Amino acid sequence: KWKGQLPYDPAIEKRFCRFESPEYGIRALMSLLGTYQRKYGLKTVSALINRWAPTNENNTSAYVSGVAKELGVSPTAVINVFDKKTAIGLAKAIVRHENGSQPYNDEAFERAFNLL
Repeated sequence: KWKGQLPYDPAIEKRFCRFESPEYGIRALMSLLGTYQRKYGLKTVSALINRWAPTNENNTSAYVSGVAKELGVSPTAVINVFDKKTAIGLAKAIVRHENGSQPYNDEAFERAFNLL
């Protein structure tokens, strides 16, 4: 169970975790990306997004391209998800891709990082 995670309720959401605030959800995303890097050695946007958004559920190549472009790096460039600027930029790009727009302000991402 993640910090700030709400109880499972299939009447509200069957597939995804819910959180008491956006910051806790963003924190979970940042933490998971850290696990991908630390435990599995995934160090590029391409490797991270392929794990996060597998091709059986997503247009992963478009996802990788969009996230890399937003970060201003090549999809195969090594990034450090434990660096604050990188973690926040990566989380912003993923949230924007998942939602089609950015529903959260910069402060929400800052607060999420500070919850790690």
